[in-house]
Amino acid sequence: MAYDPRCANTGSTTPQTTPPPQPPADSLPSEAATMNDQVAASVQAEGLADSWKLKFCTVCASNNNRSMEAHLRLSSADAAFPVISFGTGSLVRLPGPTITQPNVYSFNTTSYNQMYQELHDKDERLYRANGILNMLDRNRNLKWGPERFQDWVPGRPRMDHLEKGDKGSTGTEAGVVDVIITCEERCWDAVVDDLMNKGNTLNRPVHVFNVDIKDNHEEALLGGKAILDLANRLNEAAIAQRDLHGSSGWENGTGAARQSFDESVPEILADWQEKNPNLPALWTLAWL
Repeated sequence: MAYDPRCANTGSTTPQTTPPPQPPADSLPSEAATMNDQVAASVQAEGLADSWKLKFCTVCASNNNRSMEAHLRLSSADAAFPVISFGTGSLVRLPGPTITQPNVYSFNTTSYNQMYQELHDKDERLYRANGILNMLDRNRNLKWGPERFQDWVPGRPRMDHLEKGDKGSTGTEAGVVDVIITCEERCWDAVVDDLMNKGNTLNRPVHVFNVDIKDNHEEALLGGKAILDLANRLNEAAIAQRDLHGSSGWENGTGAARQSFDESVPEILADWQEKNPNLPALWTLAWL
């Protein structure tokens, strides 16, 4: 498990990274600031202030199996969460007729429906038997197509995803999230490295977890349920602190509510890990 670099008395010997200084308000991307204001106004206008939830992002290698099962669980829960999902690979790779003949697609430009139709026409029997068609059918009913994490610009509005009907889009219009959950350690490494490379332009804290899930359909189902459990625990803790201390400064990682929540995350993860010993987890705090 990693650490919260803002907790001064953890006793950790791990080198700590000082968070970037708070930028002046007018240095934030104008689109993101405007979108945040619009979303907040919309929530107030519709009387939905009490429906506040943490916003999530799920990540695997190809944005097809593990991240999409977690996306499904989070977006279709009884108390559904705002959620977006990504892959970290250079290309989308799906199993082919042999291990040396994968089906390869581009992120951001190829829809799940296109993949489904192509593989259905190639060999319906094979891709039905190995579960790929069922997986793609699920995916095309969740969002338009796989996205690459490294191409994501935090704070860039995502209104097009709302218009496409991507499940979980409501609440993510401003292009920011509170929690990122990867499904493989190499994906966690890629996400943490990319966030550092992006330069923390929003100066907005984000908790980055890894829940190690084997890349098969059965393990993805189990992992998706466990990720939903973790999301519920985090959300309950965040709401409790906001009710106790108020929401002032929350978005920028300041204020008593945010500080108390951030400090509670290691304990929340430890309790969750005790319940899910077969899903090794990692955690760190990063910035968007």
